[in-house]
Amino acid sequence: MAVNIKEFAEMESYFAPGHGSCSGCGFPMIVRTVMKAAGKNTVVCLATGCLEVTSTQYPRSSWKTPCVHSLFENSAATLSGVETAYRALKKRGFVKNNLNFVVFAGDGGTYDIGLQSLSGMLERRHKIVFVLYDNGAYMNTGNQRSSGTPYGANTTTTPVGSVLKGNMLSRKDIVRIAAAHNIPYVAQAAVHNWPDLFEKAKKAFAADGPAFLNVFSPCQLNWGIGTDFAIEISKLAVNTNFWPLFEIEKGSYKLNFRPANPLPITEFIKPQKRFRHLLEPGNKPIIDKMQEETSMEWEKLLRQCKDNI
Repeated sequence: MAVNIKEFAEMESYFAPGHGSCSGCGFPMIVRTVMKAAGKNTVVCLATGCLEVTSTQYPRSSWKTPCVHSLFENSAATLSGVETAYRALKKRGFVKNNLNFVVFAGDGGTYDIGLQSLSGMLERRHKIVFVLYDNGAYMNTGNQRSSGTPYGANTTTTPVGSVLKGNMLSRKDIVRIAAAHNIPYVAQAAVHNWPDLFEKAKKAFAADGPAFLNVFSPCQLNWGIGTDFAIEISKLAVNTNFWPLFEIEKGSYKLNFRPANPLPITEFIKPQKRFRHLLEPGNKPIIDKMQEETSMEWEKLLRQCKDNI
């Protein structure tokens, strides 16, 4: 049963304040929501990245549950070993409690460096929830492009100049890549819609096997937005169909939100400094391509969700 805002606010939070993330960052809200769904009997693994470096600054920690810091590339493999050891100990009667297992990783540690270990975790059917807080680049190390970086975005490795106008490659379809492993549950969510994220997290932890959540996570510093703008930019991402909210349950697609009057992609890019060069004369073809790709992906999703819209 869905919880209301009062019930949600009164739930125990297993991610404590006092972390060092940037003011207005999206991922603390994501983590807090997911951990409320997970509960206290949860083991966390953090890939190297923004979340790890800001929440585990020795001798302090923001985590009220056991937390493992892995390398950039092996968070899924690390927690696979922990989950396997837990199952072995429980089978022998050494462990009584039921535990949840969750990985938090950024897009660099998911789309790119960590993709191999993630694929192995999903294929081996470890009962682990993998949460990607997707901010569209390697933000912890200075805004380098990842294969989750949007087309047209300015990054330090795809700088805007006379030849290139930012990143000229389209994003990898990480959600469908995860779903292609035939796992029980895959979903895409956004930071502003906490009820949707909370319900999807609960489904993920209840799944009979691995689950994957891709969550829109604004980065104020490298997107060039205000510290008070995370929720608004998240809404714009969804209302322009740049970031659809949907889930794939045992192979069945379901659309969770359909904008009544979708906004043009320009409404999403205008507030962000990483896209400001696209508003200059002569760069309209790049915006047109962004709109075309967004519209094509939306129509593709509608076809896949035809029975669950």
